[in-house]
Amino acid sequence: MKPTLQLKLSQHLTLTPQLQQSIRLLQLSTLELNQEIEQALRDNPMLEREDGGDEGEPQAEVSTEAVTREGASEAGSDSAGATEAGDAPAEPAREEPRDNEELGEWMNTSPGSGSQRDDDDDTDFQELQAAGTSLRDHLDGQIALTPLSDRDRALVRFMIEALDDDGYLSQSLEELLPLLPEEFEIEVEELQIALCHIQNLEPPGIGARSPQECLALQLRALPPCPTREMALAIVTDHLELLANRDFNRLKRVLHCQDDDLRSAHEMILGLNPRPGARFAPNDTRYVVPDVVVRKLRNRWTVSLNPDAMPKLRINQMYARILQQNRGSAASLAGQLQEAKWLLKNVQQRFDTILRVSQAIVDQQRQFFDHGEVAMRPLTLREIAETLDLHESTISRVTNQKYMATPRGIFELKYFFGSHVATDSGGAASSTAIRALIRQLVDAEDRKKPLSDAKIAELLGQQGIVVARRTIAKYRESLSIPPVSLRKTI
Repeated sequence: MKPTLQLKLSQHLTLTPQLQQSIRLLQLSTLELNQEIEQALRDNPMLEREDGGDEGEPQAEVSTEAVTREGASEAGSDSAGATEAGDAPAEPAREEPRDNEELGEWMNTSPGSGSQRDDDDDTDFQELQAAGTSLRDHLDGQIALTPLSDRDRALVRFMIEALDDDGYLSQSLEELLPLLPEEFEIEVEELQIALCHIQNLEPPGIGARSPQECLALQLRALPPCPTREMALAIVTDHLELLANRDFNRLKRVLHCQDDDLRSAHEMILGLNPRPGARFAPNDTRYVVPDVVVRKLRNRWTVSLNPDAMPKLRINQMYARILQQNRGSAASLAGQLQEAKWLLKNVQQRFDTILRVSQAIVDQQRQFFDHGEVAMRPLTLREIAETLDLHESTISRVTNQKYMATPRGIFELKYFFGSHVATDSGGAASSTAIRALIRQLVDAEDRKKPLSDAKIAELLGQQGIVVARRTIAKYRESLSIPPVSLRKTI
C-alpha cells in the first residue's frame, strides 16, 4: 500500500443562488410574491417601484393584491371603571335591593362584556360601521329598550355573552351558574327566565339549545295557521323522520295528505337553523388572476394580467453613486447584482406562467367553447412535454395561480384531471363526468331520484364506463346528497 494520485471525472447538479431564487419565486402565489418583493424593497436600496414614490424609498403599498379580507372584529372598547359600593353616595330607598345594582355593575365591568362602552372611546365611527353590528350588540340594543329590573337585565346580558356565533346556548344553565358571584345568590330558575327573555328577541331562534328548539322558536313566532301547527309537530316530535325523508310514515303519523305535508315541509325549509350567523364577520377572499383568457380571431389567447405584475426597477440614484465610486462600495455592488437577479427571475416567472397557461388553453379549447362537459383529461406530463419543461416545473406553475376566463376564474390546476375509459376507446375527464352527474341530478324526478347505480347506467348508455362507487365519490365531491335525502313529496 502506498499513496497515489487519482483523477476522477464526475457530474453533479449545483443550484446557484440565482437558480434557487428562480425556483422559489415560481412556486409562490401572488400574495406570497408581493410579500417577498416587499421584503426585498426593505432590504435592498437598489430596488424601487416604477409606480411613484420618492426615489430610493420603497413604497409601502403593494401593486398586486390577492388578499384575504378578514372580517372586521367586533366593535368594543375598554369599559369604564366600576364604582365601589363604599364610594357611592347615599340614595333614597330604591325599588330594587342594593345587590341587584351591584350585579349590574359587576356585569358591566366583567371581562368580556360588550354591553358597556366608555363615552370617551376614540374608536372611529367609520371603523365601527365597517365592522358592522355584532350579534351581542344587536341583542343588547333590544335589551336596553326592554322594561327589566337591574338584576334581570344583568342576567340577560350575562346569558347573551354565553351565546356562540350561531346564536346557540351551547352550555347548560347548571354549567353557567358557577360563573356568577356566589354573593348574589342566583338560582337556576332566574337563568331560565333570562333565557326566555333572550328567546323572545330578534332574530327568532336566538338562545336555542339545539337545532330542534331553534326551529320550534321560529315557528312559534309565525302567525297561527294549520300549516304552522303541522310544521311545529314535525319539528318537535318527528324531526328524525323528516331528516330521513320518510314521508310515507310522516303522513301516517300526522294523518295528513301530500299537499299538507308539502306545505309544512316548505315552511320548515324556509327557517334559518343558524340565526346568529348573519351577524358574524365576513371572511371574503379576493383573487387577482395571474393571466386573462380572451377569444381573438376565433382563437383563445392568454395574456398576463398587468395588475398582478409588480413594476420594479433599479434605483438610479444609488446606481450613479456606485458608478462614481467603483471599488469602494462593495456592499452596493452586491446589492445591485441581487436586484438584477430578482428583476430577471420575476420576469422569468411570469413568462413561464404565460407559456404554461397558453398550453393549457390550447389543450382545453373545447372547455372554453362548450363548458365543463367538454373538458378533456389532461396531465402535467403532457404540458411538460409540449413546452420541453420538467413536470415539477409545471406543478409549481399551476399551484395557486389563477386564470380569468369568460366562464369564471379558475386555478390552473383545475384543468388537470384523471380520465375514465369510454366504449369507443377514448377517455373522458373526471371533470366532465362530474358535470354530467350534476346535469342528471338537476333533471331528475324529485319523487323518484336517481340512484348511483342508475346514474352509472345512464352514463354507460353514453359510452362512459363508470363504476357505481366512482359515481358515489364524484357525487360526494359535488356535495350532492344520496338518493334517500334527495327524495321529495
